[in-house]
Amino acid sequence: MNEEIPISLTVNGEDVTATAPARMHAADFLRHRLGNTGTHVGCEQGKCGMCTVQVDGVALKSCLMLAPQLEGACVRTVESLAVDNKLNGLQASFHRHHALQCGFCTPGFLMLATSIVERGEMLSRDEIREEISGVLCRCTGYENIISAIHEYLQETVAANPQSVAKELV
Repeated sequence: MNEEIPISLTVNGEDVTATAPARMHAADFLRHRLGNTGTHVGCEQGKCGMCTVQVDGVALKSCLMLAPQLEGACVRTVESLAVDNKLNGLQASFHRHHALQCGFCTPGFLMLATSIVERGEMLSRDEIREEISGVLCRCTGYENIISAIHEYLQETVAANPQSVAKELV
């Protein structure tokens, strides 16, 4: 019943093979088997968005997936964003705008925002508010998060759409 299943995938640019029980959530697999503890687990029902990661370029709630569903996938977690302990542009914008308080929701917001930015579309503040509605925050009131994402979109997408993919990868 608890047989371990081998799973091969790419996580943050690195090929990985590990095992997991068939019914283990992808969030728990990423955290406990692969050590990507930036993937936070909140509600475990897909309502809070704390566990948002990118799977094959799409922001998904990893608590709604089972680990074996990651077979062959390319997964990015929040650990992929900073390079050599230097914040990427989106993270720096979150820092400038004080878009975090306790920080528990921040990885989910960053991974969702990364997917938004990588689409290369300039969004209004209201459109950003709608886009991020799947990640809950109990501290910030969202305004600083929206400001951080909006500023970064203005700096990258509006200024030079071709540079977006290079900056975030």
